[in-house]
Amino acid sequence: MPFLSLCIPAYCHPEFVERLLQSVQIQEYRDFEVIVSDDSPDTRVEEVCRIFTKNFPIRYVHNSHPLGSPANWNLAISMAKGEWIKLIHADDWLATTDALQQFADAAGKHPEGAFIFSGFSKYQGETKFQAHVPGKREELKLKHSPLDLIAHNFIGHPSVTLIPNRKTESYDEKVKWVVDLEYYLRQLNTLVPVAIPAALINIGVHPGQVTQQSIRRPEIELPEHLYLIQKLGTAILKNIRVYDHYWRLFRNLGFRSIEDAEKFANGNAIPAELKKMWTVEARFPPWMLRLGPVSKVVMGWSYVFNR
Repeated sequence: MPFLSLCIPAYCHPEFVERLLQSVQIQEYRDFEVIVSDDSPDTRVEEVCRIFTKNFPIRYVHNSHPLGSPANWNLAISMAKGEWIKLIHADDWLATTDALQQFADAAGKHPEGAFIFSGFSKYQGETKFQAHVPGKREELKLKHSPLDLIAHNFIGHPSVTLIPNRKTESYDEKVKWVVDLEYYLRQLNTLVPVAIPAALINIGVHPGQVTQQSIRRPEIELPEHLYLIQKLGTAILKNIRVYDHYWRLFRNLGFRSIEDAEKFANGNAIPAELKKMWTVEARFPPWMLRLGPVSKVVMGWSYVFNR
């Protein structure tokens, strides 16, 4: 049984899969398996995988019907035989030759289990445009208040995470936009956060990604945020950062009334607490709310009087 299972959900872009597998091939650490779950309509990804099977174990499955994300992620995870699961998207890749060694070392220090995450660098094509390295500050934030992730997901993409294989791991298939947030919060209910202070994953950013296609689309963002608050409970709004996040959601999606929001709720009920918040927000003109300090003051006043 391998120590690490690298679970790769793929959809087209064989060039991305090849880049990822090349980064796996040069790893110093070798106690791993690779699982590729392929939603592609053709065999190009399979052909790439076949090239690398002589170098390390790959289990490949071609889905007869595309599962989409995150169902395709879940299929790859469900096939994992390793002690630890590392989901890594096909458009991302390992940044250093010792990346898997550093993940394995962190896991070895926590045989009881942990929610391990590393830093990352973001690339658009060959250009790096953002980097983040976590440390003890992020660990303490997650231990003290994991809900802060709703306001700012400083963990980043699922590709940076490593979790124990408890045979029960799955992402919520009802959501796409908040899918990583919901999963992280659920894992952090039972696992201690452990940050690796190194950028071990390169994140590829391109227009075809679900996240890039969903930004500022009220028909996607609003229903999923309503689903999230229904799942976690309105008590999360007692966290001022979460309150501010939902305040900014209403503003950034361009809503001017509760009726505007209800048009995009997709059958999800808007809780009374949000209606109360957003009714206050709707009293102020958009130009005023675009002034950051003004918006923060009004939001703070609303938070105090709506608790």
